[in-house]
Amino acid sequence: MARPKEFDLERALHRAISAFSQKGFAATSTDELMRVLIHLNDLEPEDVVSAIFTTTPDLTAEFPAAAARRFGWGDVPLMCGHEMAVPASNPRSLPRCIRVLLLVNTDRPSSAMRFVYLRGAEKLRVTA
Repeated sequence: MARPKEFDLERALHRAISAFSQKGFAATSTDELMRVLIHLNDLEPEDVVSAIFTTTPDLTAEFPAAAARRFGWGDVPLMCGHEMAVPASNPRSLPRCIRVLLLVNTDRPSSAMRFVYLRGAEKLRVTA
């Protein structure tokens, strides 16, 4: 008879948190970012010329562009990359950050487009 496998709650929680902070965080956060951008700017996939996604170096388990594909952007050229590693001492340093630059065909002026900053990311918006 096989010996029952021991269950280590602390180890299981640590592994679950680690998995979410990598794959789950990137996937759920990018989905949320896409939902809000699409809604606020009334975007259709055919409006989007291309999108460039970047993440901070601490996010490596998922390509953010996968979220765009889930939203029907199958024909949109997408690219992913990493942001530079800004030291934590910089006041605009933000860990686990996902950014997207959209190039969109529209008749609206750029002032009519709505930018999205979630979970403290507004500190990335530098004003003179």
